[in-house]
Amino acid sequence: MTTGSLPHDHGQLIEKQFDHMPKEEDFQVVSDIFKQLCDRSRIRIFWILCHCEECVINLASLVEMTSPAVSHHLRQLKNSGLIVSRRDGKEVYYKAADTEQAQLLHRMIEKLVEINCPSAKS
Repeated sequence: MTTGSLPHDHGQLIEKQFDHMPKEEDFQVVSDIFKQLCDRSRIRIFWILCHCEECVINLASLVEMTSPAVSHHLRQLKNSGLIVSRRDGKEVYYKAADTEQAQLLHRMIEKLVEINCPSAKS
């Protein structure tokens, strides 16, 4: 927060409330994750990977897209830390990262579109 007082004093003493506000760089993490939400195909791919580990070919079939298009989305998701990959021979498998951010985004997607998680108990 800026030092000193705010230009307009509305009697709220708000400066004290923001003494521990995160740095601007900390908000970049949130911004980078939210950028992943700008494409519905990417969200679908991420949602699928929250429930299973899959290869590009199968993902492309599930979302009815070309493999290069799916690979593009996977790169974006991986660069943001939301998914991880592992190689088994010539095949690469992808799944959601086991992070708080990925789990939170998964829950948020399901809440927003009211999708029931296949692995959730009723």
